[in-house]
Amino acid sequence: RELGQGGMATVYLAQDIKHDRKVALKVLKPELAAVLGAERFVVEIKTTASLSHPHILPLFDSGEADGFLFYVMPFIDGETLRDTLNRETQLGIDQAVRVAREVADALDYAHRHGVIHRDIKPENILMAEGRPMVADFGIALALSAAAGGRMTETGLSLGTPHYMSPEQATAEKEISARSDVYSLGSVLYEMLAGEPPHIGGSAQQIIMKIIAEQAQSLTALRKSVPANVAAAVAKSLEKLPADRFESAAAFSAALADPGFTTANVAGVGATSAGQGVPRSALVAVAGLGAVLLGAALWGWLRPAEAPAVSRQEVVLWNHPLDRFTSPGIERYATQAAIAPDGSSIVFTDSVGNSVQLFRKLRDQERPTPLAGGEEGMSPFFSPDGRWIGFVTLTGQLRKIPVDGGTPITLSEDAVPGYPTGAWLENDQIVFIGGLAGDGLRIISATPGDAAVSVTGSVSGGRSQNIVSLPGSRGVLYTRCPGNCTVGSSIYVFDFKADTARELIPDAAGAWYSPTGHLLYTARTGGLFAVGFDLDRMELTTGPIPVLADVAPTAFTLSSSGSALYSVGADISGASELVWVTRDGRATPVDSTWEGVFHYPAVSPDGKAIAVSIAEGTTQLWVWREGGTRQQLTQDGQVNWRPFWMPDGQSIAFLSNRRGGEGPDNYDAYRVPADGSAPPELLLRHLFGLWEVEFTRDGAWMVVRADEEGLGRIRGRQTTGDTSLVPIVVREGEPSNQLSLSPDGDWLAYVLTIDGVRNVYISPFPSMTSLRLVSRGDATEPRWSRSGRELFFKSSNQLMAVEVGPGPGLTLGTPQALFPLTGLASARNRPEYDVAPGDDRFLMIRYVETSETETRTIYVENWFEELKAKVQQ
Repeated sequence: RELGQGGMATVYLAQDIKHDRKVALKVLKPELAAVLGAERFVVEIKTTASLSHPHILPLFDSGEADGFLFYVMPFIDGETLRDTLNRETQLGIDQAVRVAREVADALDYAHRHGVIHRDIKPENILMAEGRPMVADFGIALALSAAAGGRMTETGLSLGTPHYMSPEQATAEKEISARSDVYSLGSVLYEMLAGEPPHIGGSAQQIIMKIIAEQAQSLTALRKSVPANVAAAVAKSLEKLPADRFESAAAFSAALADPGFTTANVAGVGATSAGQGVPRSALVAVAGLGAVLLGAALWGWLRPAEAPAVSRQEVVLWNHPLDRFTSPGIERYATQAAIAPDGSSIVFTDSVGNSVQLFRKLRDQERPTPLAGGEEGMSPFFSPDGRWIGFVTLTGQLRKIPVDGGTPITLSEDAVPGYPTGAWLENDQIVFIGGLAGDGLRIISATPGDAAVSVTGSVSGGRSQNIVSLPGSRGVLYTRCPGNCTVGSSIYVFDFKADTARELIPDAAGAWYSPTGHLLYTARTGGLFAVGFDLDRMELTTGPIPVLADVAPTAFTLSSSGSALYSVGADISGASELVWVTRDGRATPVDSTWEGVFHYPAVSPDGKAIAVSIAEGTTQLWVWREGGTRQQLTQDGQVNWRPFWMPDGQSIAFLSNRRGGEGPDNYDAYRVPADGSAPPELLLRHLFGLWEVEFTRDGAWMVVRADEEGLGRIRGRQTTGDTSLVPIVVREGEPSNQLSLSPDGDWLAYVLTIDGVRNVYISPFPSMTSLRLVSRGDATEPRWSRSGRELFFKSSNQLMAVEVGPGPGLTLGTPQALFPLTGLASARNRPEYDVAPGDDRFLMIRYVETSETETRTIYVENWFEELKAKVQQ
């Protein structure tokens, strides 16, 4: 796989078959190969193969293959000094001096063997367990020699501007070992000061300063730098090579000698502007247009051709709308992540009755299962591309190596099923925690630390679709009330300010683009771009359409400019009500009726159905035999989760009709089934209500509320003392999805213990015992009308358990009835009901109403297209 790219080569991780080891394979850019020629390059690079030093990365092999020039080095499983500086900015003085002295020792060894590096920079210093290893030794010399000294004439420039010596910057033909001393001095300067000696807005500005300006004193930037270290760095950065240390060994000795000093250490370079500068450099400054632009700077200033945008259709998912699909913006089957370098895509797909992470490499025809990614959803990459984080179906936050391996569990408190993780550059992970999905958590990517709540994030509702911002400054995330059926907004959380605020209303998902834009999908589809000030975390422009027909959240982006998105998908979440027999045969209730259905309930006589339909707002409807339909509610954003009263004459339901989008604004109401009177309030609770049922005799009302993020079941009598009493209130163990037995003597419900959801039964209302019904990851219990069976969902199957009569409550062995593929499920309330006779079930089946075929598109170098569109 590709590890990275530089100005001269692309680096790949490869397997040395002969010696059974991992190696780093560097392939020179084609334009270099065309200039150099294979034979001359191979001859010259042999010089490097003879070098053997503990701080020099050895050269294993080199050669030519089909016109490509390559060389092979050991693979160091670490980071470069550049990575270290990007993360820490400045190093400790002792650490910086030690690294510089060890690199100087490597340079001195190479110089004594006639090899000059010519490209010393943090990117070419690998940190192997804290020990520096200098890479690409002699490669620059080989390239220069192979090109006959014509590198700048061909537009190929060696060295990085910030670390070039003045003689390199002015294209001197003779480069000595003192040039490497200058470059190492520049690297040490940056390790101590946090930036190179000379910086500028362009390559020519930097080179101009290297030639003619004196860098600022190290001690002025960092007072704790010892005088001898500042003096040694000053001498290493002299403009004239003759004024520098005669060798890298002498530079190293000065760094270790507390008594070392120079005649002038007030500034880093002992010479003032122009004093002691080579005559050729003065000519270059005087004739910048004729000399610098024409020769030394050509390799830096020549306009780079923008990479071509490539677009192709890819096939990833086996089931674009599989059993994990639910209405609105919660499309689990579109969850995917692109590696930071664009080399691979990792995504979630269904396998049998579960899910699995798959990986598709750029040059791979078909994706393959990712070892360790079983039950994996919501994948996301680490910034360095070496790890993949994900959430399991059972709510564990895990990570695995990018090539697959043994999963490492980081937290047991993640929400399954939503795009819920973002890996920050500081090696922390932000994810959605708590079973209610209402809180941001942050945890170290190193196992052993506990997750911490992000206290300043907006509380209430549900959070999802987290994306990190550069520099670990914050995250973008989506928040929506209830089950995200009526609205969602994009928020930004600022870690420094410890606050969150809304950025874009009525949006489904957001992504940050390094072009300075925030990209988002509308709930109705389509991708838009707005200008985004990263420092202030504020929008700076209005929205500009970028890609039409992109399904909400069906988009993902890599930092290297690759994008993946789906178009033509049915984003309506359309469904139909179906009767399903015990052997799994489904028949539409009404073939003329489609909509976004939720929480169906069958009347006691089986002749009517109450159901919620989401069309802008969510309202309660009744369907009756013969096909008549009636809307029972008009007010409020959400009216749902109906329960037929025992007499069949009225329906209890939940609504936020009193106003407000938050989860604490839901109350219990009752409305006549024929709509002859408006709804009447049954109960208002401090935390808001999410489920309501009554015993068959009407003596008890049982409700469930999410109290401070944990589901609690409470009840009250309808006569006499009507105060709420605790039914299932267990510390740290959320409960939901309640179901009262027909005789009112038993309560079935889902309880989460140690992160595992199961169905339990307790005697009602005493709740004196607790009986386990299921065997792990079970939801949505429903009693049969006879009370002799209990149904629930587990492993993508509808299960049935026989329940024996009598006070002892004998339970049989759970038996699978039929698979649930394509049928709706929910985490808050059962999305099905049992018809009288217990021989069929009322369920919701998703239908694809879009006439356009769903297509998944992969784009590389997409930033160029994005910039062109936002500038139109």
